[in-house]
Amino acid sequence: MKEVLLRRQPVDTVVLIRSMAASVNDDALRRLIYLDYEIATAALKQSDSVLATVIDQVGSCTLVQRQQTGDLLSSLCEAIIYQQISGKAAATIYTRFLSLYPDKSFPTAKDILMTEDDMMQKVGLSRSKITYLKDLAWKVLEGLPTLNELEAMDDETIIQSLTQVKGIGRWTAQMLLIFRLHRWDVLPTDDLGIRTAIRRVYGLTNPPDKKTVEQMGQVWKPYRTIASWYLWRSINPIPD
Repeated sequence: MKEVLLRRQPVDTVVLIRSMAASVNDDALRRLIYLDYEIATAALKQSDSVLATVIDQVGSCTLVQRQQTGDLLSSLCEAIIYQQISGKAAATIYTRFLSLYPDKSFPTAKDILMTEDDMMQKVGLSRSKITYLKDLAWKVLEGLPTLNELEAMDDETIIQSLTQVKGIGRWTAQMLLIFRLHRWDVLPTDDLGIRTAIRRVYGLTNPPDKKTVEQMGQVWKPYRTIASWYLWRSINPIPD
């Protein structure tokens, strides 16, 4: 977790935290992050009494334990494979996809482009996802920004950069912002889980539309990522 960025803070503070991360172990860094989560949850509880109840029920935020590792290619390949299917099915296909490259922890962009479509189909990938993976590989070779380059951009610029890749929509880009770039103020308004959680938590008749979610989330700034995590956990608790 030595790459964690606290994006809600000024850039000079982010640089300081990165330098600190190089001199502390993972457990020590996690303690720093958990302390910051406590600041975020305290602010959320003060701004939204309904969400405060959810926070008390769920307990401490453990988002840091679910952060991804790896470069942009591996993160987006995983995101594409996991799109629109169950987590269990996606995990199986992802493992089979990696098995196509037994000598590497993850294939390069060139490896993916050189893999025949039939081989990818045999591990369970649909034709559309094969197209998306290969377009991603081409974009990487053509100069898609690296993670380090993305870290210097604001959230919306990152989304615009990544959605040039086939199969990468706003939701997928936002998942990268949350789980790989560690941005603190992301609200995926298109996410079905978020909309379902809001309906249940706030006692709505129907799931809210995108505009309503955006309006409700204004009071959660600048910690909308943390609010989203609690909403997800409210309908999908972490197993004991």
